[in-house]
Amino acid sequence: MDNKIKVFFVLPTLFAGGAERVITFVAKHLDKKKFDVTLVVIGFEKDTKYDVSEISVIYLEKPRVLSGVKGIIRLLAKHRPQVVVSSISHLNIIMGLISKLFPKIKFIGRHATITNVAKKYKKPRKKSFISSFIKFDQIGIKSLDYIICQSTDMKDDFLKIYNIDENRVKIIHNPVTQVDVLKQKGKSINSIKKFITVGRMTKVKGQARLLDVLSRLTIPFEFTIIGDGRNKEDILNKIEELQLNDKVTHIEHSDDVFSHLIKHDMFLQGSYSEGFPNALLESCTVGVPVIAFNAPGGTKEIVTNGVNGYLVETEDEFLEKLQETKDWDPKEISKYVNKKFNKEKIIGDFEQLFIDATT
Repeated sequence: MDNKIKVFFVLPTLFAGGAERVITFVAKHLDKKKFDVTLVVIGFEKDTKYDVSEISVIYLEKPRVLSGVKGIIRLLAKHRPQVVVSSISHLNIIMGLISKLFPKIKFIGRHATITNVAKKYKKPRKKSFISSFIKFDQIGIKSLDYIICQSTDMKDDFLKIYNIDENRVKIIHNPVTQVDVLKQKGKSINSIKKFITVGRMTKVKGQARLLDVLSRLTIPFEFTIIGDGRNKEDILNKIEELQLNDKVTHIEHSDDVFSHLIKHDMFLQGSYSEGFPNALLESCTVGVPVIAFNAPGGTKEIVTNGVNGYLVETEDEFLEKLQETKDWDPKEISKYVNKKFNKEKIIGDFEQLFIDATT
């Protein structure tokens, strides 16, 4: 008799993104002696950006989440998993509604944003939509058996919005997912400082205020922005306005962010809010220190001042840290985050939640 716990992970797509990377990583690393894992992707196999060869994957080949609802229901009815894990808010809501049809299955949603802060940086015409959306999703979210939040701030924010039992809300950090490359120590006194940021080009990610700070920097520097998004043109225009064209390089997408990170001296984060900053953690993983604004979310749970970077409160303080000449040790930076966010601990947290949910 097979006593494995059958777990379905459900994602909208396998595009390159934080949720997609973390979920595929967890799915691949669960103990195969204890768990029977299947990844259900609503989108298209041709869009897959991650190696999922080690796990069972079912593609519904649908263009959007709503068009995949019937397929999800059929799969759940056929396979009857004991645990279903979804990630990304609109999918979590739908899975919560679907859960009404399957009372014996435990449904878990992975939450990924600081909603109250993110609302401030949406376009005005969308604010009313977000408020209405929150009212609507109360039904779906409350129907989930458990919610996974990635940081203490995220949990606190979540509990303010949703009237839900705190015991059903669990904090599980994102794991360090790759440690096979490391930045080389050593620098030239006369070298140009190289900074990098990685993330969606949206207002909440704060690339604009990073450019404002860098425009005041008097030492030679280069700045690489990796990312795409609805604010791309605004950011590119700002680069021109600040006359930073010769210092800033924009890369829309990279399948190997780590190779870019290790070529830079410092990772910069301008975000006004971060659920759990995966790119920042990846930077520390390969030994690149960080300067980040002390924004709501998981940043403060990763960055310790003077150990693997700095948390700052103002643009002036950010500028001061940019000009510092501290000799960082990549090995120590990597060691620090690997100890705190090692995959064995994080995977163990997921496994324990699944066991608790089914016993």
